[in-house]
Order: sequence, then C-alpha cells, then structure tokens
Amino acid sequence: MPKSKRDKKISLTKTKKKDLQFKQQLMDEIRRCVENFSNIFVFSVKNMRNAKLKELRSEWRHSRFFFGKNKVMALGLGLTAETEVQDNLHKLAKQLTGQCGLLFTNKERDEVLEWFDNYSETDYARTGCVATKTVVLPAGPLEQFPHSMEPQLRQLGLPTSLTRGVVTLIEDTVVCQEGKPLKSEQARMLKLLGNQMAAFRLIMKCIWSKGGTFEKFSRKRGLQDVVMEQVEQNNGSNEEEEKVDEDEDENGNDTDNVDEDDN
Repeated sequence: MPKSKRDKKISLTKTKKKDLQFKQQLMDEIRRCVENFSNIFVFSVKNMRNAKLKELRSEWRHSRFFFGKNKVMALGLGLTAETEVQDNLHKLAKQLTGQCGLLFTNKERDEVLEWFDNYSETDYARTGCVATKTVVLPAGPLEQFPHSMEPQLRQLGLPTSLTRGVVTLIEDTVVCQEGKPLKSEQARMLKLLGNQMAAFRLIMKCIWSKGGTFEKFSRKRGLQDVVMEQVEQNNGSNEEEEKVDEDEDENGNDTDNVDEDDN
C-alpha cells in the first residue's frame, strides 16, 4: 500500500541539533584555553544541578568550565601523542569518561584541590538517588501542611485523613530507608518535608600542567589522599588510543551546551 502524502511527521521542537560548526567551535575554544591557562583539570560531577553550576561559574569567573560531548572535548585536546595540542595532553583526554568536564585555570593545584574538597551544595534528591538516611513520620497531626494538600499526600502514599480540618497521619510511616534508591513518590515527599539529601559536588580526577606534567588523583582513602603520576615532557612514549565515551546525563539535562561563557 503506497504511503499517504499526508502521513508526515512534523517536529514541534525548536531545539536545533548541534552541527559540525558548533563542535568545531568547541574544539577551537578548548585549544585557545590550552594556550591561555597554566592548569587543566578533568572533574566528575555528582548530582548535576545546572543552577548550582551557574553559580559556580560566577564565583570562578577567572577560570573556564567546559561541558560537552566527551569525544569532542577529547579531540580538542588530542587523543594521541601525534595529535595532541601540547605534550601529554592525550593522557588528560583519556580521562574524559562518564559525566565530567574540563576546568581551565591559573590557580595553583593545591588551592584548587582544597577549594573543591570543601565545596558542596545541598539540594533535593531526585528519583533514583540513594537515600542518605531513614526518614520516619510519626502518627499524628501534620500541621505544616494545609488541609487542601491532604488528597495529594494520600496520592504520595501517606495514610492520612482530615481531623477537624487538620491533616493527620493515621500510623507511623517510613518515607524512605537509608541506602535504598528513591522512588518518584518518595522524592516528592522529601521535597514537601524540606529534607535535602543530595549534594552537588565536583570531584577532581586529574590535572595537566604547562610543561607536560600529568597527575592522576585517587580519593579512595580520603579527600586529601592524592596519588601522583608525573610524566617527563619529552618521554616520547606512545600509548594505544582509547575510545572515549560520550556524556550521559542521568538527570536528563542537556550538557552539550553548558559552557555559557561563549554565549
């Protein structure tokens, strides 16, 4: 049966797909920053929040943050010793895996590590996040909620009723248990209770410094535990090219275009 000419799919979205020109601009900007900044960090992100990231950019306006496709950023740095912009940058590029980004800065290494070790912004946990503590609501009146919210609370799984116009919990209820992933209803309930369990953090993975020095950090034994791997500038070693995974935002945010400094 021939396909109807009226059977056409029409996209209503106004979002334009990133083209080759955009990717080339990102690579060119990364290469310019390599020349202008003395240190480059690769960092991973815990509990991404775009609003928190925007505040962080403002506080670190003297430096540059980049988020984008990992493969595009890695190509900007150079994936091999033959294509890298400067010596040993390909080692940094191979660390771009998972949800991560680049920080270009002229701040000293120890100053950056200390600042981000102490940086943490709390926020409400989302669906799928692991509960950091057990929350139990005792039976009795929930005076913080107006009577009009009683149906909504029941939809979220709370055994409630109205007693003389006051929302009342019929029995003790466990909202969430420590160590277990949050369901949608649990995350919404915790937000209504004002209970913040998520923390937005940037965790430094490694650093490249002018002159070709590369250091990889290990934080398994504590925040200040750093294992250094230093490489001489002209070691002439060739390493096999690794495939770099593209970004995956577990919270559904678009991280291809987060570098707002270029806008």
